[in-house]
Amino acid sequence: MTTGPRKMLIVFIDETDEWQNEKLYAVIVRVLERNDIAGATVISGIMGYGTHREIHRKGLFGVPDDKPVAIIAIDEEEKLRAVLPQIVPMVIEGLISLHDTEVVFSGTGARR
Repeated sequence: MTTGPRKMLIVFIDETDEWQNEKLYAVIVRVLERNDIAGATVISGIMGYGTHREIHRKGLFGVPDDKPVAIIAIDEEEKLRAVLPQIVPMVIEGLISLHDTEVVFSGTGARR
């Protein structure tokens, strides 16, 4: 990926969300990869809440409650918008957002 203006897709879901008996975050990352999106990262949240105002966090003795998860992908706007019709139907409860961003370094070169 070259540097410059791009879009950042963020999908907020719960760690336990599934799509066809698979972890939803894993399915979304595979969809992004198959559609040649430059990169994606899944980030596990410590605590959060959504529209139902139910607090989600790491549970008693480290047993996970329904922790929040964010999937972040950055690429050209056209590529991200093209993949949205595949992702949106999978997210039953959650939030999908698209933001302007600027890539200042992509890490795709040899270090000297």
